[in-house]
Amino acid sequence: MNFSIENPPIRNRAPSGTLSRILDVDALRAVALFFILVVNIAFFASGYSFHLIPDPAHDSWGDQAVRWLVELLLAMKAYLLFSFLFGYSFTLQLDSAARRGVDFAPRFRRRLTGIFVLGVLHAVLLFQGDILTTYALLGLVLLAMRRVGVRTALRAAVLLTGAIGFVLALAATGGTQLVADPAAALAAGQRSTEALQGGIGSVVAEHVRQLPAMVGTLLVQGPLALSAFLFGYAAGRRRLLTDVVGNRQLLRRVQQLGYPVGLAGAVIFASGGGTANLTGLAAGVLTAPLLAAAYAATLLQFFQTDRGRRVAAVLAPAGRMSLSNYLGQSLLCVLVFTGVGLGLAGAVTPAVVVLIAVAIYCVQLAVSAVWMARFRYGPLEWLLRAWTEQRWLRLRAADPA
Repeated sequence: MNFSIENPPIRNRAPSGTLSRILDVDALRAVALFFILVVNIAFFASGYSFHLIPDPAHDSWGDQAVRWLVELLLAMKAYLLFSFLFGYSFTLQLDSAARRGVDFAPRFRRRLTGIFVLGVLHAVLLFQGDILTTYALLGLVLLAMRRVGVRTALRAAVLLTGAIGFVLALAATGGTQLVADPAAALAAGQRSTEALQGGIGSVVAEHVRQLPAMVGTLLVQGPLALSAFLFGYAAGRRRLLTDVVGNRQLLRRVQQLGYPVGLAGAVIFASGGGTANLTGLAAGVLTAPLLAAAYAATLLQFFQTDRGRRVAAVLAPAGRMSLSNYLGQSLLCVLVFTGVGLGLAGAVTPAVVVLIAVAIYCVQLAVSAVWMARFRYGPLEWLLRAWTEQRWLRLRAADPA
């Protein structure tokens, strides 16, 4: 996920405080933030999700349809879109540092260290499915590749994606099963759900217990995120998102390829049970980047219309403080679903879970708009940037930098 790595002053038609920003990128990041929430909230709503099986208490045709649609449209696509934006913003940071004559590498390493620490705290206290720690580690790889050319980055991204898809397809052909014992998985899902219904000690213990299983997930998710980083890096080097009108023909080609191929792969992925089935997972790995790219191309073109500009203006504040919002989503989900708060884990249907995600996101849009009208950075963005620059920064929008 891109967490506004540095918030550099860059050209845009919409000023914000003393900074000018790329409104479309912020709005795109905000959309990805919503996609991430809709996917992740299922793991707060039921302990069965982490064991790759549906909650047997909510297994009607309507429940299955909602889960299928989320898998079809958003699963895997959401974090790839975030990862693309991380790589894109990385190039903006490089250029900003070069203009100011700043040594970029030490600052970026400090940034990654801060993200890693926040990720560990997030994984233990709020959500064991954290992606921040992975981003922090992969960011070091991106830093090491900061001088490669666009073609090299694209080749590496394609090879990474193809290699992961090939390995998964090979494992599927060999008969490997991710859920080898469904009965054991059901029992584990029930234990996890009961743990989530407990107090803070029970919730944290469940998170810690699930962390080793996340390592296996990241063996797939990590390389794909790095691949998306590199696609974003290539797009940033070509300034693809700063001249949407000039790149309209390219964006339309992305749509023409991404939607049919991406949706076909998504159907195989969703119909096979999502990440629980290696054949479907392989199809998802190979095609999800295309569908995510098609989403981005469509949104970017929409943001150029009169209505789209108004929508982008509403979304952009949430994108500017995406780190705060990402962690805030987890905090709100903990308060809604675990015994720390309302204790709704296992008690609500998938359709209601999605509606709760929409409600949380609407709250975040409103809070983000109010916050960014008064302050230069989101609260955690401010803290992370202060750590990166090794100095306290003025937070209020009216204050000088």
